Amino acid sequence: MHFRSRQRREEPEINLIPLIDVLLVILIFLMITTTYSRFTELQIQLPTADAERAQQRPAEIVVSVSSRGVYSINKQVLEQKDVTSLADQLRNAAGPAGNGPPPVVIVNADAQATHQAVINVMEAARVAGLSRLTFATQSAQPR
Repeated sequence: MHFRSRQRREEPEINLIPLIDVLLVILIFLMITTTYSRFTELQIQLPTADAERAQQRPAEIVVSVSSRGVYSINKQVLEQKDVTSLADQLRNAAGPAGNGPPPVVIVNADAQATHQAVINVMEAARVAGLSRLTFATQSAQPR
């Protein structure tokens, strides 16, 4: 007994018209929301100065931080690692106040040095009253 009648099965057909409609709407949306920026340059002619170089360079205090967190000020290794002793050493390296511009603290930190070690140098410079601080970097080698 076969109760099912043999109906002819129609092959499924994909209707592409709604798909094309949706893609056109997306395309129009992307075209409207895309910004087309043109890189324009202003033609500027900067003024020139005939001034001489500065006769005095500000004093420099070079603070090095190793990967193990060891500090050195002007190539003298420090035994203590706390901020107050580091600030005292920075004050000693700066010399007496009032002798021209304040010195620049240059931080040479190893790439593997901890973030806290570098922050300690910055905090010690602030405590010592040295507001001019910069970081030394190394340029990447051309490949």
